[in-house]
Amino acid sequence: MKLLSVNLGRRKHVPYTDHPEGVTGIDKQPVEGPVRLAAPGPKGTGGSGVAGDEVCSLRHHGGDDQAVYAVAREDLDDWERELGRPLANGGFGENLTTSGLDVSGALIGERWRIGSAVVVEVTSGRIPCLTFQGHVGEKQWVKRFTAKGAPGAYLRVIEPGEIKAGDALEIIHRPDHDVTVALQFRAVTTHRELLPRLLAAGEALHPESLETARKYVAQHGA
Repeated sequence: MKLLSVNLGRRKHVPYTDHPEGVTGIDKQPVEGPVRLAAPGPKGTGGSGVAGDEVCSLRHHGGDDQAVYAVAREDLDDWERELGRPLANGGFGENLTTSGLDVSGALIGERWRIGSAVVVEVTSGRIPCLTFQGHVGEKQWVKRFTAKGAPGAYLRVIEPGEIKAGDALEIIHRPDHDVTVALQFRAVTTHRELLPRLLAAGEALHPESLETARKYVAQHGA
């Protein structure tokens, strides 16, 4: 398991975002050399956990619980075959493109060591939006991406430090439950009856998903 690339996005004007200034940082490109990861602060004020990566919509993106976004190269390859065109590393707006790691199959609360020092923790899957659809340039992309159910994973930074392309990836902790990123994604998108199962992941779960699951149980029972 290894890190294929670290990808950074710069503020860019596009016609397909609902940002009031018409800008997005979704167009992320691989960079050379070491890049620092650190917790950016609470959502709404903290941006990306990746130094040099711009987050334009702080309402929806960034913050400690979704500081870094990772996608498996294997998932990009699968989409390449389906779409019939190449997808570069960073093509889904991900900060980290990995190899040999089942990112969407990772457990909520699972921890990875990247390189020698950095530790990150899995919190949730990425929910697709119209900006993502416009960036990819595929009709009904939100629907298709959701149906595939391989969203990649948001990560919080547990131990900060520098990473670079080629660094080894190691799973150093797997929690004692069965709540995967893919399960969390299905529960909050298309199969809300799965929401009670998310509670097994506890506080490791992204706070928004945890609140959604708790409200569902309060209304409908477990």
